[in-house]
Amino acid sequence: MASLSVSTAQVWDWLGQVSDPEIPVISIVDLGIVRDVVWQDDECVVTITPTYSGCPAMQVIADAVGDALRAHGIARVRLVSQLAPAWTTDWMSEAGRAKLKGYGIAPPAQQVIDISGLKGGVKRGAVTAPTVACPNCGSTRTALTSQFGSTPCKALYKCLDCLEPFDYFKCH
Repeated sequence: MASLSVSTAQVWDWLGQVSDPEIPVISIVDLGIVRDVVWQDDECVVTITPTYSGCPAMQVIADAVGDALRAHGIARVRLVSQLAPAWTTDWMSEAGRAKLKGYGIAPPAQQVIDISGLKGGVKRGAVTAPTVACPNCGSTRTALTSQFGSTPCKALYKCLDCLEPFDYFKCH
């Protein structure tokens, strides 16, 4: 049975192998959902933050975290859900962004705290949309088809060059 002899770095590594249930190519660590790992006596405490309040995948993620750590011999696992500060796409790792692109999902085009998109985006009505590159061909000649994609955190775009539709992981 594992205990404090298992390092927090090892736990982070194991959690880096737990896939997001909605986008299986990216881990929950690369997505930025895992906020902290600490040992309290012989209990491993993992803090997670949902990508948005009420995310239906959080129970599946919590179960996967517990299962993964127990499979590595950690008997006592406690998950803490932390809502503040709210999750943001800024917490995604560069490796995670690359995995999204390789999977055909355009990663966030700007940082949430980056206001440069207010000047450099494409004006669509009252909203300035970011310039989104097609994950298939790299073209920036793309058009927003719908603010709502296959999950609430994605929008649907179409490339005007290769004509392929694709999901865009919205900045938030």
